[in-house]
Amino acid sequence: QLQLVESGGGLVQSGGSLRLSCAPSGFSLDGFPIGWFRQAPGKEREGVACINYRARSTTMYADSVKGRFTISRDNAKDIVYLQMNSLRPENTGVYSCAADWTPYPFNCTMEVAKGQYDVWGQGTQVTVSS
Repeated sequence: QLQLVESGGGLVQSGGSLRLSCAPSGFSLDGFPIGWFRQAPGKEREGVACINYRARSTTMYADSVKGRFTISRDNAKDIVYLQMNSLRPENTGVYSCAADWTPYPFNCTMEVAKGQYDVWGQGTQVTVSS
């Protein structure tokens, strides 16, 4: 069974930091672009950041998190991280990672409709208090 497992969420005060992890089961992340997505209650899921497959490793960020969030790979551990600094209440939501099956893309994508995000994790809750 192919699946992803997120961890690292929790409750943090405004200005604090969290590091989310995305770990695979049944496959390796190095051959796939990985996206991080956020969904707040009653709102549509939105892309937060993405990183391309291991050999290319290009990254993209939503404007709202640029300069505060960093997506990275630990290839030895086969984990993709999302380091979130200077957190704000508007960053609250369920964060999910997903693997994109698009073959050899030039860039990763944070738009679900443009990618082939076929494998998703269950998500981890991030709550940022004022």
